[in-house]
Amino acid sequence: GGKLCSDRGRCECGVCICQVTESGKYYGPLCECHDWVCETYDGKICTGHGKCDCGKCKCDEGWYGEACQYPTNCNLTRKKSNEMCKNSQDIICSGAGTCQCGRCQCANSEENGLVYGKFCECDDRECIDDETGEICTGHGKCYCGNCYCEAGWHGDKCEFQCDITPWEIKKRCTSPDGKICSNRGTCVCGECTCHDVDPTGDWGDIHGDTCECDERNCKAVYDRYSDDFCSGHGQCNCGRCDCKEGWTGKKCEHPHSCPMSVEESAKKCQGNSNLPCSGRGRCECGQCTCFPPGDSRVHGKNCECDDRQCENADGDVCGGHGICSCGRCICQDGWFGKLCQHSRRCNMTEEESRSLCESADGILCSGKGSCHCGKCICSPQEWYISGDFCECDDRDCDKHDGLICTGNGVCSCGNCECWEGWNGNACEIWLGREYP
Repeated sequence: GGKLCSDRGRCECGVCICQVTESGKYYGPLCECHDWVCETYDGKICTGHGKCDCGKCKCDEGWYGEACQYPTNCNLTRKKSNEMCKNSQDIICSGAGTCQCGRCQCANSEENGLVYGKFCECDDRECIDDETGEICTGHGKCYCGNCYCEAGWHGDKCEFQCDITPWEIKKRCTSPDGKICSNRGTCVCGECTCHDVDPTGDWGDIHGDTCECDERNCKAVYDRYSDDFCSGHGQCNCGRCDCKEGWTGKKCEHPHSCPMSVEESAKKCQGNSNLPCSGRGRCECGQCTCFPPGDSRVHGKNCECDDRQCENADGDVCGGHGICSCGRCICQDGWFGKLCQHSRRCNMTEEESRSLCESADGILCSGKGSCHCGKCICSPQEWYISGDFCECDDRDCDKHDGLICTGNGVCSCGNCECWEGWNGNACEIWLGREYP
């Protein structure tokens, strides 16, 4: 290509001295090789089934594919294979590839690699500029269909250049606490675009020149559509409550007439939980009001019982094989599991059972659970492990006030599935009309 050492090193006495980057060292006579080309979405080289030779995978015996991701012999049924290829919307390979032995082969992956990901969920063709034909107009890098622009450039495809220096851009976006857009927004050409939790797209709770104001801090309960700022007893100013006369507390929840202090009130509401009212209600003078209103499934002196935890995705309580007691299932004889979903009886052989619990790489329940009658039972000691093959880590789910899915939904393989009436990435938004 006429480039000296492929623009990846320097030439000394006719020999290329190759660059070393964060992702490893370039190599080859002209620094033309780098093993990161062979790295798959899970961070492994050639999916762990081969070696990288100047950007191309040489597969071990029994494996094939551009990343050695497909076994030569498949012992999975077509149904089981397709189940393993479904994304979170139950679409096989996101409609952008074909399923081979439980693994997705993405469209065009062998040609240009623009469609990739475990479920072919990433399509970098979205980053190609229509006019120039370049990815991110040559001024940024594409990751999973989104352009991340170099300093001084912005736009969906990095097509616009800023008229101020990178130093000035950073200066304008830096909040008083020294963070870029207070870690609650994105800096574009010296202006902060704040992350808005409102699903309707209306003006949100986060605002200010550097997104320094977070009105969510003023809300006594998670209710965007009511005027329940500062418990109705104060004015919210840039995320801080200025209480009316007769009220005090961080969210003006404590009346001066209350015989106990703010700290005593919070402690009484807290009980054995880490948060007052277990994070599922509001505390006023040592008394908890559980939310959402009128939902008897959330109860207890400190809102410590959440019977919604006993329901499966279809709303069945303990799978119809037990009763719910303060958020825990007590199973009938012959059934077990967190939601009484497993029958102690099994009409298949051990070999048949194990074949249904093994993933495409041959590991039983991802090494994080046991197999019973063709279904994986994830380790109870690791409460955050879930999924059909114990492949999911629920700690990846969004949190609000330190609670996964704000306690208003369940974590499903890294994404919050909110209960009826709740919305938001962390199920922090109540879409109901009013609170008591």
